[in-house]
Order: sequence, then structure tokens, then C-alpha cells
Amino acid sequence: MRHQNSLLHEILKLVPWAAFERSVAKHDADRSVRTLTTKSQFVALLHGQLSGAVSLRETVTTMESHGRRLYHLGVAAPRRSTLADANALRPAAVFAEVFDALLAQAHRGLRKASAEAVRLIDSSRITLNSLSRDWAHYDATCDGVKVHIAYDPHAAVPVYFAVSPARENDMVQAKAIPLEGGATYVFDLGYYSFSWWGTLDAAGCRFVTRLRKNSPTEVIEERVVLQDGPIVADRVVRIRERLGHTRSHPLRDRDLREIHVVIETGKTLRLVTNDLVSPAEVIADLYQARWEIELFFRWIKQTLRIKKFLGTSENAVRIQIAVALIAYLLLRMAHAAQATIASPLAFARLVRSNLMHFKSIHHLGPEPPGKQTQIPQLALAL
Repeated sequence: MRHQNSLLHEILKLVPWAAFERSVAKHDADRSVRTLTTKSQFVALLHGQLSGAVSLRETVTTMESHGRRLYHLGVAAPRRSTLADANALRPAAVFAEVFDALLAQAHRGLRKASAEAVRLIDSSRITLNSLSRDWAHYDATCDGVKVHIAYDPHAAVPVYFAVSPARENDMVQAKAIPLEGGATYVFDLGYYSFSWWGTLDAAGCRFVTRLRKNSPTEVIEERVVLQDGPIVADRVVRIRERLGHTRSHPLRDRDLREIHVVIETGKTLRLVTNDLVSPAEVIADLYQARWEIELFFRWIKQTLRIKKFLGTSENAVRIQIAVALIAYLLLRMAHAAQATIASPLAFARLVRSNLMHFKSIHHLGPEPPGKQTQIPQLALAL
């Protein structure tokens, strides 16, 4: 009889294990480890993400009930206390590097054909409790961490992530994002920094963002716009120096584009970009695409375990966020590899309910109806 792997086993085949082992060796993550290897820790946390477990105890108990099937994965169900210690002490950099390696593998297969690279930048706050006050600067108003994401809307995957205390300004992490020359960066008012915009421009990148209501500009040229359309103004402008010429910025002598767009609510947005050539409608559509990163944050918070943390230390929180994003990439890759389930959300739910079953990702849909067995009646001579 042909052996059938469990669904978890099939998904784990997508993990770049060679890169995983290199990262473990690089950070000496398995030094003095007697029972729970970093691989076993990773499989346990990934199992918790994909199965929807809300605690370490639930993760361990669920894995223990499938002990025989875990044998084929080369791992065993850990003890809860051992897994908690591993989350607190194992280097979180291992899991961040595994994310990067998996992303390089996933991006090639998921990215749709496009003439340009678009990166949506945003952050989302995740609540912690007061047990994390030592590192998260916990107080009544900043009670958690921020997850910072650079997102590729064409592939529907994050291409960069970072974690910081919630009170840290978004610009700190934005300046650490590796820039891709020629790419388009789209972001909101949380990244309002003329100097950083100048850095993007100097790197050959296009940016699309918003101007504040009180930000004055010097109009160089007024361009014609269609009447009765959402674009009500299209101008070439210069951004003035601030505070009475006491603070300069790298864009002070650079022509920029200011576009006014009326959205469905009737509100007018002041968009600004260093693209002086593209139609105003293209710029407006790029900014509207920023909504996709909001949908991404909503998806991972509702589908994966990223709102309730399994540990209180900074290391444990960073590991859980990295594994959640790895789980997202694996789900995207597995979903793209099959053709039965069209909805990514429905696919994630079916993976959750069939995770340890002997099923393939290609057979998660409704089972075909079985053939009806015809039982002929006996002809009785009465």
C-alpha cells in the first residue's frame, strides 16, 4: 500500500531546510540542547500556527495526540516547559533568516508579471500585557509591539518585516528597510519625513504618499485635469523649507507632483510623488492599492496566532511573529500549488481542520460522491 504523508508533512517539504540548518549552525542555536532541537521547536510552533492553537499547552497536547505521525517528521511532541524555555532563549534571528530564505523561494513562484516592483509600507500594533513591561515600554497608551511590513501586492507576500516597541516612531524602522532601486514605495502619513523621501528619490525609487493639510507648497505648474473626475488638481510643486529657513531638506530644489483626489467619502487627499510623468490616475491607483496591506494585517490577525502571545519575553514575541509570517508564506505557496480551493481563507481553514490527516493539499476539497452499490432484490416465489 502506498504511503501517504500527513498534510503537515507535505507543507513542511516547502521549508528550505538547508538554509534552516545553516542558520542554526551560524547562531549555534542547538548548543547544549538535549531534547528539543531548534527544528522540533520550529515544527511545534508552526503546528500551533496552522492548527489554531491558542496556548503552548494546547499545542503540546494536540501534538501528543498525533505522536505516531510526528515520527515521520523526525520530531516529537515537546514538554510545555521545555518549549517555553526554548522560545525565551533560542535566538530569534534563526527564524527571521528562515523567513528571508523562504521568501526568496516563494517570491519567484508567486510574483505576477509586472513592469515594476511596488512596495507598500505600514505597521500594525499588537497588544501585549503588563508582563512585557521590561522591554516593550508598557504603559496605559503604548501597550504592545508594532510589526513593520514592506508588502509586495503583486505576489501578496511581505518582503520585509521588523518588530519594535509600540511607542517607537515608524520612521526608525522605515529607514532600516533595504531599498530596491527603481521600485515604487507607497506609504501613509506615518512616514512623513522629507529627508527620507529624499533618500528614496536619491536611490532612484518612486514614492507615493500624502501631504498634510497644513504643508505649504510652491506651485510651479498647473496641469489640466478632466472635469467631474476624482482628480481635481494636478500640479508640479516645490516643498518649502521649514521653520523660517532654519531647517532644510534634500527635496527643497526638487520638482514634485501634488495631486488632489476626491474619495468616495467626499474627502480630498493631497497626494505627493516624485513621478512627474505618469498619469494622475495611475498615481491615485497606486495610493489606493495601499489598502491591500491593511487587508494583509487583518488576514494574519484573524487566521494566524499573532494577537495572543505564547511568551512574554521579547525573544519569544519575535519568534512567534516570525513563525506566523513563515506560516503565511507556506500557506500562500501551498495554495498556489493546488487548483481545487480558490479562496486563500477557505484553504487556510481546510489546512487547519486536516493538518494531521493523511491528505494531500490537492485533495482538500469536497470528496467526490461514492458510487452507489446496487443490491438486486431476490425474487421470491410466494
